[in-house]
Amino acid sequence: MKLLSIAIPCYNSEAYMEKCIDSLLVGGEDVEILIVNDGSSDRTAEIADSYERKYPTIVKAIHQENGGHGEAVNAGIRNATGLYFKVVDSDDWVNAEAYAQILKTLSDLIRGPETVDLLISNFVYEKQGAKRKRVMQYRHCLPVNEIFGWEKVHMYKGKYLLMHSMIYRTKLLHECGIELPKHTFYVDNIFAFEPLPYVKKMYYLDVNFYRYFIGRDDQSVNEKVMIKRIDQQLRVNKIMVDVFHRIKFNNRRHLRKYMLSYLEIITTISSVMLIRAETQEALDKKKELMEYIREEDRRIYHRLRWGIMGCASNLPGKGGRKTFIAAYKLCQKFYGFN
Repeated sequence: MKLLSIAIPCYNSEAYMEKCIDSLLVGGEDVEILIVNDGSSDRTAEIADSYERKYPTIVKAIHQENGGHGEAVNAGIRNATGLYFKVVDSDDWVNAEAYAQILKTLSDLIRGPETVDLLISNFVYEKQGAKRKRVMQYRHCLPVNEIFGWEKVHMYKGKYLLMHSMIYRTKLLHECGIELPKHTFYVDNIFAFEPLPYVKKMYYLDVNFYRYFIGRDDQSVNEKVMIKRIDQQLRVNKIMVDVFHRIKFNNRRHLRKYMLSYLEIITTISSVMLIRAETQEALDKKKELMEYIREEDRRIYHRLRWGIMGCASNLPGKGGRKTFIAAYKLCQKFYGFN
């Protein structure tokens, strides 16, 4: 059995997918690389097949009709045979030295007395044109090099786990029944959120493993693109509200605190993009989102509306919105996100 399955969702990725795949091949026979061709119209399918022919014991090419990033991840989960599962987007890559440490750590953990559900590592923003690379690390929030539970997770405001930093136990993903929506961007937030109630034990390895390329004009996280696709962001936001509402936390207050904080961040991002759109229609959608949350769960609404971020994103009038966006731009400059 493979130690790690890695899914690479690909849609018209011929220009950059080889860099991604080559960086993952360094893992050798310990890994299973699932190249998911999501209905591409360029040479993506041809490239995927060529890698499968050259590395038949490591690479598997999966071809499907276009279903979007989420459906490509779903295909990866369905086909994964490795003990652990990771998603690496086709325009990203991994660091070879950190990769070796990741595989060694996973190998050691499966031989240990406790089952680890989630391995966490750092990722680096490979922002186009940026001289200084920003690292998203968690050494001040999580124990390093030890198995721990939610009671030891202490994320400060604005800090949360992204798909890029997460390696789940594959069986856990099968057990939780996660099914990402088709034809929807930003589903990586659901992937980093919905399985968490099934996660009991975690391990944080303080290495800069994942290299997250950011800066292409057509990239889904580009601000102008996000505003254009705001309905998909709102769909993801509402799904996350629904997921949270269904969870029976049973006194797992540390897990609840983390998930509620994450939901607060995603709702703030939705508010930012709706305000940045500068249309009455967008402001109406912002109001509708909060009404949706209130109808779903008044306790969630109270936190999201009257917490620090909620109050800031709902400052009254045009002046209030300008103040909020100014604060957002300051955070954008400080943290280096897009």
